[in-house]
Amino acid sequence: MAAHPARQPITPRGPLSARVRVPGSKSLTNRALPIAALASGTSTLSGALESDDTRVMRECLRALGCEVRCESDTWQVAGRGGSFRAPERPLWVENSGTTARFLTAMAALADGPVVIDGNRRMRERPIDDLTTALAALGVPIEVLGAGGCPPVSVAGGGLPGGRVTIDARRSSQYVSALLLAAPYAHSDLALDFAEGVLVSRPYVELTLEVMEAFGAAAQFRPDGAGVEVTAGRHYQARAYAIEPDASAAAYPFCAAAIAGGRVRVDGVPTASRQADFAILPILEQMGCGVVRGPDFVEVTGSAAPLRGVDVDMNDLPDAVLAVAVVAAFARGETHIRNVGNLRIKETDRLAALETELRKIGVEAHADADSLHIRPGPLHAAEIATYDDHRMAMAFALAGLRIPGLVILDPGCVSKTWPDYFDVLESL
Repeated sequence: MAAHPARQPITPRGPLSARVRVPGSKSLTNRALPIAALASGTSTLSGALESDDTRVMRECLRALGCEVRCESDTWQVAGRGGSFRAPERPLWVENSGTTARFLTAMAALADGPVVIDGNRRMRERPIDDLTTALAALGVPIEVLGAGGCPPVSVAGGGLPGGRVTIDARRSSQYVSALLLAAPYAHSDLALDFAEGVLVSRPYVELTLEVMEAFGAAAQFRPDGAGVEVTAGRHYQARAYAIEPDASAAAYPFCAAAIAGGRVRVDGVPTASRQADFAILPILEQMGCGVVRGPDFVEVTGSAAPLRGVDVDMNDLPDAVLAVAVVAAFARGETHIRNVGNLRIKETDRLAALETELRKIGVEAHADADSLHIRPGPLHAAEIATYDDHRMAMAFALAGLRIPGLVILDPGCVSKTWPDYFDVLESL
């Protein structure tokens, strides 16, 4: 992986003319990997993402008895046929939300107790909506941390199945976690969403798509207020190709919006369900051109000033940071709504965006679940990143237009895209 300095100056440039391929999808890698670990037989995952988050998932699965062999971005995963081995020590998930939440549910399938723990920030990220649902299903589970946060202890021994209401108003990952384990439940699993609300719904759709690719039977209820999984339809090993990461692609797309010119991202399938490709119509609304080819997407910056937008980004919260930085260069205000779950990500992203946007001259205000942005005269600043990869990647884009902008602790991008700054420099 790339080595990073303590401070990363960004060189202004533009208009751009670039063609890039972004790394494999973290969302798909961290779904396909635990599914393959449960499956019967050996799966081949091609295009897998090598990053901090996927390394943590891989090492935790190895601790649970799964053999994973890696050659570049092709991984061989020997499935365990529906059960895990209780590890000798707690699973250390660092600050990987997908790993912590997915393995909390899947630990019910271990043959003994499993403890899931992580770093300081992980111990501040709530998991009690998931553990409450697991306990209601009959899984012996205990939250050991303060405020409903990890560490978590799961007794193992099996997942009973049944019907349960789950609060999915803060994170869709709680739902995905239960879904991933559900094919091995003792009976069918039916999840009802509290108040019928599910945030970031496309991520659950992505979970269902990967599950079905490995042979599971799972679907939303017709009314959309819940999801059902058929027990006994177990995962079967297969070759599975992982798409380029939509969340990563957002940054080169937004680079074209900010610096002008055009950037093409190769390898993007036309029928992808990754949520963050929904950033494209937002960029079009702001004035950019978008061309969707059979295996690429190209974004062209606007010749006229960008326009501020009023958008609901509940379905694609990871893309909010990039859009917020683009909005700093727009004419008119931008209002990003329905993104309260950003407060329980790697950092409180709404608060962090408000602080760092103000540093570069933008009038920004965050409330409970939205962000208001009024552009102003922009100037250089040293940007704090809060150990949050998306803060670093998003604000680096501002340096394409603002001379003297510096990103502090740029190494945090290793969480999902270790070579990000090399790619940015190559544009």
